[in-house]
Amino acid sequence: MTVWASPEDAARATINGDDGAPGFGVYLHWPFCAAKCPYCDFNSHVRHGPVDQADFAAAYVAEIAHMRALTGPRTVTSIFIGGGTPSLMAPETVDTLLEAVARSWSVPAGVEITMEANPQSADADRFAGYRSAGVNRLSLGVQALDDADLRFLGRLHDVAEARAAIDLARRTFPRLSFDLIYARPGQTPEAWEGELRQAIALAADHLSLYQLTIEDGTPFRTLHDAGRIAMPDGDLAGDLYALTQDVTAAAGLPAYEISNHAVPGAESRHNLTYWRYGDNAGIGPGAHGRFDADGARRVTITEPHPETWLGRIAEHGHGIAETETLLADAQADEMLMMGLRLVEGLDLARYETLGGGPLPADKLQAMIDLGMVERLGNARIRATARGRMVLDAIIAELAR
Repeated sequence: MTVWASPEDAARATINGDDGAPGFGVYLHWPFCAAKCPYCDFNSHVRHGPVDQADFAAAYVAEIAHMRALTGPRTVTSIFIGGGTPSLMAPETVDTLLEAVARSWSVPAGVEITMEANPQSADADRFAGYRSAGVNRLSLGVQALDDADLRFLGRLHDVAEARAAIDLARRTFPRLSFDLIYARPGQTPEAWEGELRQAIALAADHLSLYQLTIEDGTPFRTLHDAGRIAMPDGDLAGDLYALTQDVTAAAGLPAYEISNHAVPGAESRHNLTYWRYGDNAGIGPGAHGRFDADGARRVTITEPHPETWLGRIAEHGHGIAETETLLADAQADEMLMMGLRLVEGLDLARYETLGGGPLPADKLQAMIDLGMVERLGNARIRATARGRMVLDAIIAELAR
């Protein structure tokens, strides 16, 4: 694995570009957070005492080796360290995990290695340590550029800390992305446009822009059901989505997926692997993997509870709790669901190969006639701008 030891070297480093292939990604899930956000339904856990990072690192190394035995030899096209809050890890822990990946699979120099971080854990020495370990793309969980809304979202940072973290990340890593949540209660199009333009001016080359959703099992669900959170109606949410597309495109960060926008060439290689229905090895508590092995499409799901996962590693050498083999129709439906999220669209030939047949011609033509789907030559289809606003309905209509 190629390592650059300083921000100056990082600025000169290049990251391998996207070659259009589905790829093979490695996902490492670090499940610990300093606090649980009230909207979050991810597998994240708060521990009030210190986490034994050495024990967990050793467990990750064991599970990486087990996944290598399942997948066989592969060339890695991206690595993503997600969470939780991976920036709570010591740089030495990150280095241990990345070195284990490099021992198990072929990792070319310049492969995209993304790590998620939160602004309140941004620190110059820590960021420099992650960079020295091999991380070359940071994804910051900013979520809002408004202090009142940050408090509403349960975030531990304020806008000033977010801006400082963005500046530090830009000086340390070759690529930077950050997340924002919009369609928040009471948010107007004018307020969102101002916030979005602030974000663009902060010079990230990638923005992930998500509408706030009320997920089951979260404190926000309880508050919403009690009538204490009023979400924007469908028309306003649609207006905010359309505004997002217009502002980002005009600023040179067009959407390449429903919620993701990038300067051309700075798209997330790892996320493209998911949306193109590539292979992915999922490692760590609650991680999901999907990969072809022995002529079949395998699904792995690891134990979500961190300490229970640790115990399974000690007993079995891995934390896999569930496995599944996907049949052709299930693969086709998953590829359809992922591919129609992309502006580049769905590869029809690969869809037919995976699923053993084409999309239903009559239903597809009906979607085209309604202006919800369009053809890109004879090779691909994609959802139109109108269609992306009702994508779930389109997928339900075309699925097998």
